[in-house]
Amino acid sequence: MSFFSRTFGRADAPLNVAAHSHHPWPDVSYDAQIAAWEDAARLLDRKWNHVFEHVIPNAQAHIARQLNLPDPATIAFGSNTHSFLVRILSCLPQRPVRVLTTGSEFMSFSRQMARLKEDGLVSITQISTEPFEDFPERFAHAASRGGHNLVFLSQVFFDSGFALRDLTKIVRAVPHRETFVVIDGYHGFMAVPTDLSAIAGRVFYLAGGYKYAMAGEGAFLHCPPFYGQRPPDTGWYAGFSALEGSGKGEVAYAADGSRFLGATFDVSALYRFNAVQDWLAGLDLSVDKMLLYVRALERAFLRDVKSDDVNAETLVVPDEAERGRFLCFRTPKAGEIVARLAARNIIADHRGDRLRIGFGLYHSEDSARRLAAALG
Repeated sequence: MSFFSRTFGRADAPLNVAAHSHHPWPDVSYDAQIAAWEDAARLLDRKWNHVFEHVIPNAQAHIARQLNLPDPATIAFGSNTHSFLVRILSCLPQRPVRVLTTGSEFMSFSRQMARLKEDGLVSITQISTEPFEDFPERFAHAASRGGHNLVFLSQVFFDSGFALRDLTKIVRAVPHRETFVVIDGYHGFMAVPTDLSAIAGRVFYLAGGYKYAMAGEGAFLHCPPFYGQRPPDTGWYAGFSALEGSGKGEVAYAADGSRFLGATFDVSALYRFNAVQDWLAGLDLSVDKMLLYVRALERAFLRDVKSDDVNAETLVVPDEAERGRFLCFRTPKAGEIVARLAARNIIADHRGDRLRIGFGLYHSEDSARRLAAALG
């Protein structure tokens, strides 16, 4: 808790078990936020030189290390994943865009798809994630049939915690090289070990700092070479690396990930992200080690909880090897339970009949026992 004193170092601090949603920020991120302000005050408009020469390359290097990417320059930054989604869609000229996806994607994607479908701009094939046992095979089979402009799926599904362990197999099932493949990694990045080296040249990877990266708002996109070389939805930042022009009288783009940049955004998120990554590296806290720590807390909680609605039998994904870094329980009382916990200053959340509980570095076995007692 000493590393999170600004969040938990007060008498009325809640017990936050919504670690799959808004992670508390470690104290180092406060100093980073101040540094962003001070750089803006000191450098004024020249702060952007500092951001593009130092802040962004550092953040790219951290992400490339976490994902085992061969080239950090393939990473672009923005305010949110939705802006990147729209930019990717702008690269697909055919109407309707033929989309293969799942029925368990987060609203930033599913809401946009639903709206575009109303206007006949997309044609959607959805594969149910349940039963989980054969989902990878079912999705890979659907992908192998081809005929899609866009294949979009999550690494870890927000409504269950089910995690795809072999992304490579699914990606390689897509038969046509021109098909865009996008992985929503928001619940996977910094939550479960992720190695994209085998598919880095084939997939877009979307994620951000809001959840397990503990850095708050801000998103990034890994952009595979040769896909979306000139996004029609483009902001002026995408021209920073190509200001000399294309020489053809057309809008110029760089070949690296900066071609997917938008326009002016709040860069304090990158200051926070770099500070948290440096802090974790200094403590030798890898994704694997953090996952092992959280797994121990999950087991302690499941061992101690005495509830008909929240227990190992109501887990949506009982096998921890197939879970991301949160527990999801199926119960018709999910909303009632969240309200009851809130009355005891415990923050959890639910999606319909799915109660979601997540642990983090700032929890201990005492935290798990307190939650178990509150539920029992």
